[in-house]
Amino acid sequence: MFDLTGFQRDLLYVIASYDRPSGQQLKTDLEADFDREITHGRLYPNLDTLVNRGHVEKGNVDRRTNYYALSEKGRKALADRQEWEDRYLPFETSAGV
Repeated sequence: MFDLTGFQRDLLYVIASYDRPSGQQLKTDLEADFDREITHGRLYPNLDTLVNRGHVEKGNVDRRTNYYALSEKGRKALADRQEWEDRYLPFETSAGV
């Protein structure tokens, strides 16, 4: 997962929190968390990269709307990342820190 940018990793986490979100749903959530606009020119090329690398699956909701879902590779990447982070965090995150 070290070959992904921070924004791409963030996308994986947000996608994981939904059942087949649209690009617009992802954009709305990220804008709320980042407290700034996420442009289409930033969002969709990064989603395409995640699809092309096999971390995310892309499908059609209708002719205008795509959905995104974590692939098995994407789920494993998030689990591996969490394990890596846990090795370096000196505290329990559930302790309210």
